[in-house]
Amino acid sequence: MNGLLTSFIPVEAQSHFPIQNLPYGVYRPRDNETPRVGTAIGDLVLDLAALERKGIIRIDDLDRSIFNQPSLNSFMKLGSPAWSSLRAQLTQLLREDEPTLRDNAELRAEVFSPMADVELMLPVEIGDYTDFYSSRYHATNVGTMIRGAENALQENWNHLPVAYHGRSSSVVVSGADVKRPLGQLGAGKFAASRAVDFELEAGCFVGMGSPLGEPVPIERSFDHLFGMVLVNDWSARDIQKWEYVPLGPFLSKNFATSISPWVVTFEALAPFALPVVDQQPPPLPYLRWSEDRTFDIELEVDLDIGDQSPTCITRSNFRHLHWTLAQQLAHHTVSGCNMRTGDLLASGTISGPEKESRGCMLELSWRGEQPIELPGGQQRSFLKDHDRITIRGWCQGDGYRVGFGEVTGQLLPHRR
Repeated sequence: MNGLLTSFIPVEAQSHFPIQNLPYGVYRPRDNETPRVGTAIGDLVLDLAALERKGIIRIDDLDRSIFNQPSLNSFMKLGSPAWSSLRAQLTQLLREDEPTLRDNAELRAEVFSPMADVELMLPVEIGDYTDFYSSRYHATNVGTMIRGAENALQENWNHLPVAYHGRSSSVVVSGADVKRPLGQLGAGKFAASRAVDFELEAGCFVGMGSPLGEPVPIERSFDHLFGMVLVNDWSARDIQKWEYVPLGPFLSKNFATSISPWVVTFEALAPFALPVVDQQPPPLPYLRWSEDRTFDIELEVDLDIGDQSPTCITRSNFRHLHWTLAQQLAHHTVSGCNMRTGDLLASGTISGPEKESRGCMLELSWRGEQPIELPGGQQRSFLKDHDRITIRGWCQGDGYRVGFGEVTGQLLPHRR
């Protein structure tokens, strides 16, 4: 029945934001008003701060504003009962048979804004950022380049979700430009990176935190995980090659990570849940849960080089990941590491089994040795200045989509 639910707001079948979605974000009208929390419906943004102020929506008996805020953090930390309550209230308000907004033109004019007329902002105040390495296809491809096919995967990869600690200060919202980074390219070599890459990823935000010293059991993971965004983890492969031993990525990853502005909740994604593939060898007990799941999220990446229409250079799917979101959180906290509201966990590059589903230029061009061909005769091994990368993702329902919108960014030259 979920797919048959319709809103009084007209929504095209290909829209990422039907009533079945209702993602959350932070926006500001173009006249520089205060940022506030909103939800997307079709090509409109619904002002949750205004609905809260008027008493049309309410979260428990809180006597403070939750939505007249520059981030989602105040709402996220309330936990899953509050998340479910708000979603139910908004779904009811936007139904085609609900008159509260539908029949009040003055109220509609106050609380709805065209998405084209607002500035979408970073939705969450991010505390920590952890980037995982959860695609077997990606890890195998990269390992083959470095160590050969026989030793592609390190032994530990099959037993735990590998990750590194990223830099939250350089996480930016879709649309922000990215400057080509400087760094060491080898012994005595210092220059701007010549091998800037994108990475097709998805990420999830921690809603409710967890105390120091108390692991989150895997079966409680989704009590803590709020929702998902698209992620482009920009990478400088030549800097990475020189610096990653013995401790891992540093300057090659810390210069920018782009995320999409709308956070899609797990309630919206629930109809697209899939069982986890058989994991061999079987994970240790703290990483096993009979109700664990992944999601059927279609992903695509466009490359725009400026002199022609954008070219789709890869298509993949979130289901190709080996390690799940629940396993990532359970492993992250099993040491007693505490999580905080707004922490971002990214998936790592999402590559599929075919060449056309590889999730970064490093794989698509096989470390630059097999440049990808573009219409008009141009080639790319890695990104050139002024190239623009756009990632899109959506779940396809019966006559509707639950989508993430897009995350886009342009690579600019470094200017000293």
